[in-house]
Amino acid sequence: MRTVNKVTLIGNVTRDPAVKITESGKKIALFTIATNRNYKTTDGENKSESEFHNCVVWGNLADRVEKFLLKGKLIYTEGRLRTRIIDKNDGTKLYKTEVVVAHLIFLNKKSDFDGVETESEISDDDKF
Repeated sequence: MRTVNKVTLIGNVTRDPAVKITESGKKIALFTIATNRNYKTTDGENKSESEFHNCVVWGNLADRVEKFLLKGKLIYTEGRLRTRIIDKNDGTKLYKTEVVVAHLIFLNKKSDFDGVETESEISDDDKF
């Protein structure tokens, strides 16, 4: 049977991306997107809750994210979920789920990027 692992998010970037180079020389950028869920309680009270999504981009897309993506910007992302297992010093395991972003679109107005040349839509050239 065929399976699907696809994530689509629209949210605000919570911090400037952290960019690193792996031992193999590949660039990786890490950032977090915040999304909100609005709902009414059974008492009719309006409530909102935020969810924070750890995102990772690789290669050419990481170059573009490093150049253009800033804290507070509204973006659309598509990607897949990946869970990494991190062995901690105390012998326990930490499970970290991330969105591996393959496609990203800036949703802010062009005037929000004054002084920065941007591409409104960027995609990952690398296939995973």
